[in-house]
Amino acid sequence: MASVIVLPMTTQSWLLRAVVCAALLAGPAVGAAPEGQGDECVWNPVTRQCVADDQLYAQPVAGLDATQMRLFDDGLKQFRAPWSVFPRADGEWGLGPYFHANSCAGCHVNVGRGAVDEVANRPVFQQLVRLSVPHPQRSGATDPHPVYDGQLQPFSIFGPSTEPVSGEADVHIAWQHEKIVLGEGDEVTLRRPKVTITNAKFGELDAQVMTSLRNTPALLGLGYLDAVAEADILALADAQKALGFNGRPNYVNDDNTGRKRLGRFGWKANQPTISQQVAAAHLGDMGITTSLYPDDDCTGTEVQCLNFGYKKSKPELTDAAWQAVNHFMAATDVPRPRRMDEQLVRRGSQLFRAMNCAVCHVPELTAGKYDPLPALAGRRFHAYTDLLLHDMGEALADGRPDFRAGGRDWRTAPLWGIGVSARVNGSVDLLHDGRARDVTEAILWHGGEAQHSRDAFARLGRDDRNALVAFVNSL
Repeated sequence: MASVIVLPMTTQSWLLRAVVCAALLAGPAVGAAPEGQGDECVWNPVTRQCVADDQLYAQPVAGLDATQMRLFDDGLKQFRAPWSVFPRADGEWGLGPYFHANSCAGCHVNVGRGAVDEVANRPVFQQLVRLSVPHPQRSGATDPHPVYDGQLQPFSIFGPSTEPVSGEADVHIAWQHEKIVLGEGDEVTLRRPKVTITNAKFGELDAQVMTSLRNTPALLGLGYLDAVAEADILALADAQKALGFNGRPNYVNDDNTGRKRLGRFGWKANQPTISQQVAAAHLGDMGITTSLYPDDDCTGTEVQCLNFGYKKSKPELTDAAWQAVNHFMAATDVPRPRRMDEQLVRRGSQLFRAMNCAVCHVPELTAGKYDPLPALAGRRFHAYTDLLLHDMGEALADGRPDFRAGGRDWRTAPLWGIGVSARVNGSVDLLHDGRARDVTEAILWHGGEAQHSRDAFARLGRDDRNALVAFVNSL
């Protein structure tokens, strides 16, 4: 995901390096406004003023009481808090032993998606590599890697305190490009990532290891998605089958209860709840323990990791802090759609439905009863997802199963907020690995169940393509 290193650095050289890392993480200038993303005001009816661009994904839902607002603010503060190896006044204590970043905001800059670095042979920023190996007995099932576990962690706390220390391995991306010809002869250049893993500290990864590059997703509106009744999601799957589509739920482990539960979060819907997603990310991305995952993420081969004892008493993320982050995630609102009355956007909306995009990117869902945030109950919202898995074709396949998700399956990504993504943190890198640099490229990578819609888009004339893209960017 990210490479913001938080070892207890004090030297000027480290401060300079940290500034360089921050600049890389921020991505291109927000004013770039790709694909017609304007800089118009996004109005906050509560404060009665325009929302600052870097706060567009960090606004609370309407209806929170004073206690809930205080918890929201506490969660946002914890989300941004830097973690360190040793006690310090301006951060939390407990980072590592292996990690990607020193804070949630180090990867999810301004609660937004990751920015892909296109410079060749430079370690990746804000992306991570998932790992698994075939299960020895169950055909089609997988296990975490016996040495590196479920993901590669590129940094560690072992070494001199004045410089970043390489972790389990180094990850690099080389981009391969290909041209696509669209209607009216327009050309689009698509890019595909080629991942290289070097400097593997505990042995090279052999051919049976399944890898999957993942980009940091935006985190807005998770409470709405958590609040949709399971019966409503399954009803969408049934309705799609009647139309010739095959949306399927993923049922995954609920580590709090030990039971299977509908997956809603993650690129393959492999997490059932916000709280489990938050705990898993703290452990896998920062090496931070919780009461759900109280042990450091060390395998039996990583002896130095297992024997490292100079850390805060566990859990490092207290239950109170964990609850605050969970609440912040659940109570984060979504920017309202914009420019919906413009003729171009209305034409794009018609095309979106006519080309069956709305079958999977369902325009409207309704929140059911939701104990973590009762104010959401009954609200209709427009995420443009069905929370189901779909076969997206071989071009997007990672070949890595995840519970009921196959190697070509991905959860329908919500579309809300895409149009202001560049304004939030400079990134419009879309799809699970960030390969698509705008909406047009994202559509052109669709395959499998979406192949007909993708091909219909490619055949459109320039004006109609621009209209459909303008509609998606208005959401």
